[in-house]
Amino acid sequence: MTNATSQFSDMRTIYLETFGCQMNELDSELVQDQLTALGYTFQGERATADVVLFNTCSVREQAENKVLSRIGELGVEKIEGREVVIGMLGCLPEREGKKLLGTYPQLDFICGPSELDHLPTMLHNAVAGERLSAVERSALQGNRSRRSAALTAADDNLELLDLARAFNPDHRRSSGKSAYVRITRGCNKFCTYCVVPNTRGAEVHRPPCAIVEECRVLVETGAVEITLLGQTVNHYRYTHDIALNSEGREVPQIGPGLTAFKKPLDSTQRTTTFANLLKRIHDEVPNLLRLRFVTSYPIDFGNDILEVMRDCPRICNYLHVPAQSGSNRILKLMNRGYTVEEYLEFIERARTIIPEVEIAGDIIVGFPTETEEDFEATCDLIRKVQFKNNFVFHYSPRPGTVAIDRFEDDVPRENKRRWLNSILELGAEISGDVHKLYEGKTVEVFVERLSPKETKKAGIELMWESGKVQLSGRTQGDLICVFDVDSKEEANMLMGCVVPVKITSSAPLLLQGTLQTSLLVK
Repeated sequence: MTNATSQFSDMRTIYLETFGCQMNELDSELVQDQLTALGYTFQGERATADVVLFNTCSVREQAENKVLSRIGELGVEKIEGREVVIGMLGCLPEREGKKLLGTYPQLDFICGPSELDHLPTMLHNAVAGERLSAVERSALQGNRSRRSAALTAADDNLELLDLARAFNPDHRRSSGKSAYVRITRGCNKFCTYCVVPNTRGAEVHRPPCAIVEECRVLVETGAVEITLLGQTVNHYRYTHDIALNSEGREVPQIGPGLTAFKKPLDSTQRTTTFANLLKRIHDEVPNLLRLRFVTSYPIDFGNDILEVMRDCPRICNYLHVPAQSGSNRILKLMNRGYTVEEYLEFIERARTIIPEVEIAGDIIVGFPTETEEDFEATCDLIRKVQFKNNFVFHYSPRPGTVAIDRFEDDVPRENKRRWLNSILELGAEISGDVHKLYEGKTVEVFVERLSPKETKKAGIELMWESGKVQLSGRTQGDLICVFDVDSKEEANMLMGCVVPVKITSSAPLLLQGTLQTSLLVK
């Protein structure tokens, strides 16, 4: 072993930076759990870490540019003599494959989302200086069909990776009161602007018993709130065999996929829908205070799901349902699979069954051929739905999508910028109206973190009395709420709790209130 290789073999500190959606955040958490168990230490300084990992997003151009900029900076540092191992995880290496290693020689290895179970071996090889071995072991999905790769990952590795945290509770970060649980991976929608089907593969669903068990163990290790993750969670559907005894009763399971008897007398099949799954988690994990889910697709969202949300008090009254556009012509070009009228019908059903439900969405402006008329139709949709907030993006062509080959990016940049700013202004106005309806009401707030005594939110400044400590949390409808307490000791006691707060004032994207101490559960 060379002296340089010997030095690399002692590298144990890791800096991990995550870009993109909650799926990537969960992947990063699982990666951290994996590597911590193997003796690696994570730190918050990129400049001094032995290993730098980027978990990348390929959906938005800005996130991709940030990662590549950081890779470039590290390349300069390597030339100047810094000994650091650099790895890229996530959707960008899944899309670009080994091309990245040729373009960015400072990269030591790459790893797509469906191959994260191989990361410890790949990192070990890279730390030992075996770059070629790391490339070979990456086994990117470009070497085989994306569908077969995703299904293989689901059958062999997805379950083990997702359960790594739940069944190794000592490796779970103890400070977190919120946790993500993946129920599906991949997507079959193939919206023309979206790269997800090509980076995360075909839609696959985890067994319901494994999901329920993971939620149970997470709650036992301190989680108060769990968010179920999937590209289209409401499409969750899992058909599985169940064992029956001589009386025709189901044989109890003793673990995910395991039954009490090796040879059941009979068997049948059972299908678990998303509504069934929500009900099971709510009922079988009674100490879970809050259950959320993202992201929902507006088609095939049955009333059974809405009724379970209504009837189960610990399931949050919140839906994130991207609309993307208010123009039927643009929706068709996007291959979204629904019309504006169908989207509005879903929103009406949701608010009829759950009157207090809050809705958030996604909007894309500047899609190819979009006109002022199309843009105004999107504004009309936003006014009709009364979203609590929208995540707004301007269209940018993404490699690996249908749109980049099918449509010219012909909307001027100044139009995209103007439309985006206009929708942000409209959204803030509507959000202000939505939040104002809560003034005078007492709501339950899940306390997430400490905030500064003075902060600016949504264009207003909040001033707090001297000596007070500000806490921030979220309502069941995912509205941000801040309130003050008398001391840091009291704040620490309330962290991770669900507390009653009376709303005294509001602004776009923010509620301000007073803790109702008389209503606290003793």
